[in-house]
Amino acid sequence: MKIRLVNAGVFTPIDEIDETLTPPTEGFYWIDADVEDLELLQPLFNLHDLAVEDCLSEEDQRPKIEIYESHYFIVVNSIRFDDEEIFLRALNIFLGRHYIITVTKQKIHELRVLKPMLWEQEVSEPDQFLYLLIDLVVDNYFSVGDRIEARIEKLEEDILMHTKKSHLSEIIGLRSEILWLKKMLGPQKEVINTLNKKDLRLIDDQLQKYFSDIYENAVKISETFETYRDLMGNLREAYQSSIANRANEIMRVFTAITTIFMPLTVITGIYGMNFDHMPELHTKYGYFAVIGLMLTLGCGMLYVFRKKEWL
Repeated sequence: MKIRLVNAGVFTPIDEIDETLTPPTEGFYWIDADVEDLELLQPLFNLHDLAVEDCLSEEDQRPKIEIYESHYFIVVNSIRFDDEEIFLRALNIFLGRHYIITVTKQKIHELRVLKPMLWEQEVSEPDQFLYLLIDLVVDNYFSVGDRIEARIEKLEEDILMHTKKSHLSEIIGLRSEILWLKKMLGPQKEVINTLNKKDLRLIDDQLQKYFSDIYENAVKISETFETYRDLMGNLREAYQSSIANRANEIMRVFTAITTIFMPLTVITGIYGMNFDHMPELHTKYGYFAVIGLMLTLGCGMLYVFRKKEWL
């Protein structure tokens, strides 16, 4: 657990947790904690039992906001994409009058990026901290969306150039990830909309208006992932069409080969009959003549097929 006094974006480390119980003269306290630290923090800040229970739960948490008497409990999902799978990591936030507590189970990229922004914008209030943090979380969805779009484009190009069976599993896997992510975006939009519209005494009225901009971005993200879902459906159709075309090409080649060998089979069938008296049977060059006829016939049919673009 790391405790900092934040004033005008300047960090001052705090050694004793008891110091944070009294509001500072200027600035606010930022407590960056792990879930194990809640046992100590809950009685000190009178954190609600249900909120603490949600933080400790092993199940995936849906984004939400809970309004309690002395603090707000907010859950948003940070996103990470490693080109194989999309990960959502719950970011639990307790917002008080003179403090903000962030509780995570894994490292959150946005918390690390946020530190220089606090200094740059000379942040001195916990609601400003909350605004910048949620803004970073939402903006990160755009960068992940760009990477997903690039992967879709590459997958489409690979399918058109050379279709493989593995492409189908990639399509199904990525589409499932997008559907799951879109499902989680709905509650997250509602959380941001609540921060934008509901009368919240711990968030300054002037600052609250800025949450509308974050909400608009959240709506754009949701629409973008809806588009990605449609693209994955089109990609699956392209895969199936490519497989069908490939099968047709193979069948066309097999049909052409069968057609070419049909007259040759007739010739060999005739001269394979066990009769003593057959024309050209005892001719000196009869064998070479028949072979030549078969080669000429086969090559001639192949030439005709290519000229008509059947092969």
